[in-house]
Amino acid sequence: MNSEELHKRRGAAVARGVTSVIPSYVERAAGGSLHDVDGREWIDFGSGIAVTSVGNSAPRVVAAVREQVERFTHTCFMVAPYESYVAVCEQLAALTPGTFDKRAALFNSGAEAVENAVKIARHATGRQAVVVFDHAYHGRTNLTMALTAKSMPYKHRFGPFAPEVYRAPMSYPLRDGGLSGEQAAARAIDVIEKQVGAANVAAVLIEPIQGEGGFVVPAPGFLPALAAWARSAGAVFVADEIQTGFCRTGAWFACEHEGVEPDLVTTAKGMAGGLPLAGVVGRAELMDAVHPGGLGGTYGGNPIACAAALAAIETMRELDLNTAAQRIEAWFRPRLDAVAAAGAGIAEVRGRGAMLAVELVRPGTIEPDPARAAAVARACHDAGLLVLTCGTYGNVLRFLPPLVISEEQVTRGLDILAGSLLAQLPG
Repeated sequence: MNSEELHKRRGAAVARGVTSVIPSYVERAAGGSLHDVDGREWIDFGSGIAVTSVGNSAPRVVAAVREQVERFTHTCFMVAPYESYVAVCEQLAALTPGTFDKRAALFNSGAEAVENAVKIARHATGRQAVVVFDHAYHGRTNLTMALTAKSMPYKHRFGPFAPEVYRAPMSYPLRDGGLSGEQAAARAIDVIEKQVGAANVAAVLIEPIQGEGGFVVPAPGFLPALAAWARSAGAVFVADEIQTGFCRTGAWFACEHEGVEPDLVTTAKGMAGGLPLAGVVGRAELMDAVHPGGLGGTYGGNPIACAAALAAIETMRELDLNTAAQRIEAWFRPRLDAVAAAGAGIAEVRGRGAMLAVELVRPGTIEPDPARAAAVARACHDAGLLVLTCGTYGNVLRFLPPLVISEEQVTRGLDILAGSLLAQLPG
């Protein structure tokens, strides 16, 4: 069955609100490539949105999943516990920033992890207000839609949303008029203190590098200043590391780049080699503040997903995927900088490790150019390169290759990308 036939079946069976980036249907995938049912190869600069960091069907993950499926598929940890759940929590405590005593709990998705981090912060502090930031993305459930900044397509006509969520200005160096990280933090803190009140803040929740909001890297000093303020205010500093975690930025977690030690960290995406698993990990006194039975879920920490996570983490260590992410950045940056210098309407090349992006603007301005971003992405897709767009303004091309991608695959992909950008120079 080919993609055209599958697309007809889809139209009769799948809700139209669920969309896809490329028109082809995947049959198999490995390393840095996808192969569709029509026999076509796609170079993968998306990783299922930063999920298959260790590569699709990574050998250790496949073996671990097969072994676990043969032993048992589900008991519910809240009913009959098992060792792999405990082992994943131990790994989270060991890998996340901070040498303090930690505890962890496992869930199914990033949105669920964020919701539980908010629950924990509110329970531990006795406060209700949650501070988030412009351009943030935290999920598609009711609470996480409230936490997310962008209306279309995530929030449009889905309200009313959960209350006691407040938005502060983000550090966005391209659009901040030269503010330093400390100055941008002072601006945000001023908004929080005036509009919310420090004594009311349960949690300050932030992506160390924003994902869907445009791969915005805050100016140096912004995150440490916010973390310090939260601590002084008695609020919980929560790092949403769902997209940035597990070697994606060239460190286990992106907070490490500035020495920030969050009180709580949310994880998902890359942690389990493609299987659905998420977690909240942080200070023991916060995590243990919740009464017994207050955290959980039927599928949270499913044994198959836990086995996959342990194998994925072992793969990350064995292949040194932090170094691999740094190497990928070294392959990408010169090409992206060269295309930007050629007058391709790129206002900024940004990101860390294998989490990189270019922001497209109209000539001589920083006015967003979402139409061109969409056109370039389509041209890449036509040529066999999977790239994703993002950003509050829809004008950012983002690159999230698997961390096991080869230099040859990156070179071929960048050739396609550069050609697509330069073939559609801004008028």
